Amino acid sequence: MDKCLIIAEAGVNHNGDLNTALKLCDAAKEAGADVVKFQTWKTEAIITKTVAQAEYQQENTGVQESQFDMLKRLELSYDEFRKIKEYCDSIGILFASTADEAESLDFLISIGIPFIKIGSGEIGNISYLRYMGSKKIPVIISTGMSSLADIDISIQALREGGATDITLLHCTTSYPCVFENVNLNAMNTIREAFKLPVGYSDHTLGNTVAIAAVAMGARVVEKHFTLDKNMEGPDHKASSTPDEFKEYVKAIREIEAAMGNGEKVPTKVEKEISKVVLKRIVAKRPISKNQVITEDDICVKRNNVGLPCNKWDIIVGTKARKDYVVDEGISI
Repeated sequence: MDKCLIIAEAGVNHNGDLNTALKLCDAAKEAGADVVKFQTWKTEAIITKTVAQAEYQQENTGVQESQFDMLKRLELSYDEFRKIKEYCDSIGILFASTADEAESLDFLISIGIPFIKIGSGEIGNISYLRYMGSKKIPVIISTGMSSLADIDISIQALREGGATDITLLHCTTSYPCVFENVNLNAMNTIREAFKLPVGYSDHTLGNTVAIAAVAMGARVVEKHFTLDKNMEGPDHKASSTPDEFKEYVKAIREIEAAMGNGEKVPTKVEKEISKVVLKRIVAKRPISKNQVITEDDICVKRNNVGLPCNKWDIIVGTKARKDYVVDEGISI
């Protein structure tokens, strides 16, 4: 089984501070993530000044303000993102970021990103999806708040732009997402409907759902993480701490190892154990050379010599090739 791509979703958990962002990069690297991902935007280009916060944002921040004001406080400059990218290169972890508008996308591509990550909020954003597709680099798109029809429209737009490498992440836009709302089987529905690689954008607490997703064939998983759940900001409470994320990665890698290649054959260890554990055909009573062996002459017992018990029908009715004493393994 190929390794699943694990994305540590730093998102806006830097709280608009470059040093915190760099610490998140260190934490993601230490936890074993493949990618640390942020979000890049120009606030004025993505939201009007009158849009209210989502309920979870207000609850988690404890501040009543517009989304515009909240996002403006969390916005990092392009120069800061350039420094983050350089730092990721220096410590050996992939840098990625979700671009919420075209100018930021162009900037991110100019400094180098391994793929375009598209958030659930862009589902159905046809003109922008076409533009992202025109960049002709791999695309990973989350599908929260959407139906199969919505996803289909988005895939068509990406392909019209020129995208050929598309991965679809099942997602439930809820922070945190309770298990009853995960609907993980929808990941398989998406894969079957569009014949594309799938993954899971994880907003649940704990590791359980991600392990199941990987066992079900997720090629990508992403999860929010933070330096401290008690920090101020909209996403910290629904994020994993560095220690929790390390356990998250460990659990995913263990289940990958356990999945194997699907071929049902004895392992090397089993072959060794079978030599003394599987039952073999032995003499139940003394048998003389050239004697026709009957079922009354033999039995099966654990033994390290003799034919395996599944050769019973081959042995019965044949002539003994030698004299056998009781419990001696029968051979032909």
